[in-house]
Amino acid sequence: MKVSRYIGNPIIEPKDIRPYLKDYEVIGVFNAGVMRYGDEILLLLRVAERPVHRDPNVGLSPYYDVANGRMGINQLEKGVPGYDFSDARGIATPEGSLLTSLSYLRIARSKDGVHFEIDDRPALFPENQYEIYGIEDCRITQINDTYFINYSAVSNLGITTCLASTKDFAYIQREGVIFQPDSKNIVIFPQKINGKYYALHRPSSSSFGKPSMWLAESPDLLCWGNHRFLMGCRPGLWDEARIGGSCVPIKLEQGWLEIYHGADRNNRYCLGAVLLDSEQPWRVIARSTQPFLEPETDYEKEGFFGNVVFSCGALYEDGKVKIYYGAADTSMCYAEVEMSEILEQLEQV
Repeated sequence: MKVSRYIGNPIIEPKDIRPYLKDYEVIGVFNAGVMRYGDEILLLLRVAERPVHRDPNVGLSPYYDVANGRMGINQLEKGVPGYDFSDARGIATPEGSLLTSLSYLRIARSKDGVHFEIDDRPALFPENQYEIYGIEDCRITQINDTYFINYSAVSNLGITTCLASTKDFAYIQREGVIFQPDSKNIVIFPQKINGKYYALHRPSSSSFGKPSMWLAESPDLLCWGNHRFLMGCRPGLWDEARIGGSCVPIKLEQGWLEIYHGADRNNRYCLGAVLLDSEQPWRVIARSTQPFLEPETDYEKEGFFGNVVFSCGALYEDGKVKIYYGAADTSMCYAEVEMSEILEQLEQV
């Protein structure tokens, strides 16, 4: 399959973002929600900042102090038994995991889709008990004149999915928690199907399964139920270890086309697709046996967490799927692929 990466990739890098927090540095800008708004393309970027390290013997974990309405930092001495600092993304402690950075959402705007101006201030920043460790990986679904933003909220209570809404991206209203811990990768369909809203989600794995994709339905976008298994991991293939929804489903004559991510046993993340029935979205019609986008370039293979391509948003225009994706949990990139190429690559289930 011919996927055209933008020659100027990455389109946004950490060096392009001025830190919002004092004495912090931006280490990642990735996994953005995407929407065309008026004559602009908007990216709702996940920006990750961490405190500037001055003592190599101390690990730092930032958090939002809800009681005092300000940032705080946990300082943990390295070498203490029971504490694991081997993963740059987090610190394992006897009491649970801590993150080494804090993420929030920030808007970037573009006329041509590849050159962006980035707002100085966050669009959504942690402010409650569910968000103390950050806000991550949003998706944007337009329904009529309202844009619904769902995102992962991280705290010591777990990872919940929250919903927010806006009509103009100037004022964003929080709607509350819509999925219980630890469900991630929520993707809301852009229209009702037979009178109901639908969403893909990925519940946390248990001792009896691997992270798989499920489908839920709702009368109002707030209360979700009738959860059903949709599809799981496939041994020996590119999505053998975990899968999850990536982009808002695209309505085609053939059905709903969902771009999803998968990882193998080596934590190599790729993008593939699945075709769902138009009227019964719990029915899988066809699925990728090979990914159409996988880590190949240096900026996709090397970074904060390498060998990762991960998307939270794409546009379908003029027969092309325009994919905005995070590379190596570090930067934002852009690629295009003909929808016909994706469909031809799918194999019936």
